[in-house]
Amino acid sequence: MPDSTTAAKERFIGLEWLRFLLGLYIVIFHTLHNYPSIRDWSHYVTDIGFFSTSAFFVLSGFLLTHVYLDSRHEMREPARSFWLKRFSNLYPIHIGSLVLAMAVSALVGYLAIAPGDQDISLRFVVYDVNNDVGQLDWDSLKHTMGALETGINVLLNLTLLHAWNPLYLTFNPPSWSISALFFFYLTFPWLAPRLRRVLHPRRAILLVNLLYLLPPLYVVLTTDYGVPETGILHRNPLIRLPEFAAGILLYTFYAMRRSQGRRLTARGCSVVLAGIAISVAVALWLLGKGHAWYYLLHNGLLLPAQLALIYVAALWREPHSPRLRRWAARLGGASLPMFALHVPLYALFSRVERVLSGEPALCMSDVPACLGAAGDVHLWLYPLFLLLTVLFCVMFQEQFVVRVRHFLLRYLLKPAASEGGR
Repeated sequence: MPDSTTAAKERFIGLEWLRFLLGLYIVIFHTLHNYPSIRDWSHYVTDIGFFSTSAFFVLSGFLLTHVYLDSRHEMREPARSFWLKRFSNLYPIHIGSLVLAMAVSALVGYLAIAPGDQDISLRFVVYDVNNDVGQLDWDSLKHTMGALETGINVLLNLTLLHAWNPLYLTFNPPSWSISALFFFYLTFPWLAPRLRRVLHPRRAILLVNLLYLLPPLYVVLTTDYGVPETGILHRNPLIRLPEFAAGILLYTFYAMRRSQGRRLTARGCSVVLAGIAISVAVALWLLGKGHAWYYLLHNGLLLPAQLALIYVAALWREPHSPRLRRWAARLGGASLPMFALHVPLYALFSRVERVLSGEPALCMSDVPACLGAAGDVHLWLYPLFLLLTVLFCVMFQEQFVVRVRHFLLRYLLKPAASEGGR
């Protein structure tokens, strides 16, 4: 994602808040199910957690087009400079979250505080299927990677290629989205100028949406929703590219409407928001009708609702309060770290909570007994976890990612600039 300070023209404060809310929702999506007392209804909150990731990809295409294309719909800078900036923004987040996730995984597996912790290790993975696990042999889904397999996946993670693994997620599962984003960024200098010149963006969006639905339709008609089909649909960067492309086309549509002086009224925005709410309600109903609907909703059926949400958020006028503008930028900037860091952070938080709810005094004299006396997680502490996660990710972005990005760009952009001057 581009920094909110990169563009000298229109700023989208509404999109900064939306970025933050999408990041917060993905945290809830991956952690709320750990509280048995609310499982009867919490799945209604988390069933369409994939909406957040898809909307994030669309939003990224929209903002990058706004920032990096000029009035002639050409790149404002050479492709290499763009790639280096995007890499320098993504890689510190990915490597920081990867190191944290691997350290937490090793610690949790060693201490084995909670039931099931014994299975946790850097090499333990679960095959990616979308069938009802209750009807499958759970042991057949579990897999411990060998030394060569582990080494290959470490290499894939270090080179931001791990989203291309269709079999399972490794080390820090949510970071596949960073791998996919990097692929989108590689295509942007070629893709964005062409899509920005489209004369009928709504028709192009419809075509992209239809193309996006072809892979899940093929899977639904010809497979049993297993490996590797599920992994390919969920995270293959080429399969997910239509979401990013739709974001570019959405900006083309937005800019066209703006140049024509056409803007949604408050009543129009209300109608659009109502349509989004209805789409979400229908999606929740369809998810109960079988696995085929999950694939279709995950890969395309909800794309119009995601586009509508981003379009409405883009229309939110900039507030007069400098404090609100500043916090919008800070929280929006922390959204990608929230995507990447929340799993290891929750693993740490929940294990500490278990120890403290048991007999923590034993930890001073008898660590095994302390861990054996660990209690359970409590729902009333969950808001504290969300608050701490947000604060940690804000600080991680500002104190680690920004500093490392500046360090990388100081050395990477100089050779690029000197080459451009030759």
